[in-house]
Amino acid sequence: MRTDTPWSALPARDHLLAGVADAAGAPVLDVVVPVYNEEKDLEPCVLRLHDHLARTFPYAFRITVADNASTDRTPEVARRLARTLPGVRSYRLEEKGRGRALRTVWSHSDAPVLAYMDVDLSTDLNALLPLVAPLISGHSDLAIGSRLARSSRVVRGTKREFISRAYNIILRSSLAARFSDAQCGFKAIRREVAQRLLPMVEDTGWFFDTELLVLAERAGLRIHEVPVDWVDDPDSTVHIVRTATEDLKGVWRVGRALAVGALPLDRLARPFGDDPRDRGIGGVPRGLARQLVGFCVVGALSTLLYLALYSLFRLGVGPQLANGCALLVSAVVNTSANRRLTFGVRGRGGAVRHQAQGLVVFAIGLALTSGSLAALGAASGSPSHGTELAVLIAANLAATVLRFLLFRAWVFPDRDQGGDRGGDADGDRGGDAVAVGDRGGDADGPVHAPPPRPSAEQADDTRAEPADDTHHELRNAR
Repeated sequence: MRTDTPWSALPARDHLLAGVADAAGAPVLDVVVPVYNEEKDLEPCVLRLHDHLARTFPYAFRITVADNASTDRTPEVARRLARTLPGVRSYRLEEKGRGRALRTVWSHSDAPVLAYMDVDLSTDLNALLPLVAPLISGHSDLAIGSRLARSSRVVRGTKREFISRAYNIILRSSLAARFSDAQCGFKAIRREVAQRLLPMVEDTGWFFDTELLVLAERAGLRIHEVPVDWVDDPDSTVHIVRTATEDLKGVWRVGRALAVGALPLDRLARPFGDDPRDRGIGGVPRGLARQLVGFCVVGALSTLLYLALYSLFRLGVGPQLANGCALLVSAVVNTSANRRLTFGVRGRGGAVRHQAQGLVVFAIGLALTSGSLAALGAASGSPSHGTELAVLIAANLAATVLRFLLFRAWVFPDRDQGGDRGGDADGDRGGDAVAVGDRGGDADGPVHAPPPRPSAEQADDTRAEPADDTHHELRNAR
């Protein structure tokens, strides 16, 4: 999983002004149409899309045909469209993959809002302006069309409906995704957000969309959903079984990376400087309610684990040793769970120190529970197992309150919330990190040279002037 993303903070989200973009010679919106062997559908798609944007879109726009290794007449059709239609250009990649095509074009686009749609135009184009409007206004970071919203109107077969909803359930259960539709080919993103997220996305095929959305959601970015009218394309060339298999592999890979804290997503959690949660209010502890809920959930599960371990160990050893062993194991698990879930500390930075401090808290809890057992033994001589459990539960409740206070004030104080929560032991939230300029390369491997931007003579990105032939070959694009 890539981590070579620039740490510099994203600018505050502002409303994009049409005059500024026009003066700079760049369109406000760049709509990418990724294609592979679509010689029949490409021209009707681009003509219809161009006509719709020219009639309804109030800003300058561009349509980019991203041909990924087509073997039919698709490249020829794309070049002809770029020559004859203003604001249309074409890119040629020599490797297949819709995700690869989108990442390549988006990474080198100069438009502040980037979008894409499938060539079959199954989604009603009337949803395009509502899709990009929240990005233009500065309200949201990404936007997606949703076929699963209550107000969406969808025409498709039972098989595809079942697959779509089953995939959505898998994402919600395995990756805790909250967006409703990952596979609809109708999405948009702000360019500065894409520049930070794209280097983290590994997939180059159909899972690209899902991976991008999961990482954005986990980073705390705002995703806007637009209900769409959608009609299934019966001539779709997508191989359902192969695509589903690759998607499941991607879910496993991303889930594992998130579980071990391999992605520095907290570096993007509040990147804009306009998050109301960053505005301190005197006398109000930050995040106390959420931390209490998380701590109670972790504590309840830890108590069940502790009681199960105590009962297991008690079969072979005395009560004091059984209590100590059960408390030690559950304390390590409890500290790890609270570190990640309650106090939001991700990555491995500071983990050893946190566990050491957690063991000190454990020692206090051990003294409290062991003292309770000793007092019980002195008072009743040979108490029953049920009595022992009751006393231990009461002692653990008292120890739990003390543990939360120590965790919040000592183990995971507020100063760690801006430090260790990016997987950085030094607590630097981006000041000293080295920005990576070549966003297309791997952290460990060679970096391919990015393709040159089209010159003003090669492509005209506005509607005011006719466009020249803007066919580009990206032979080694990732």
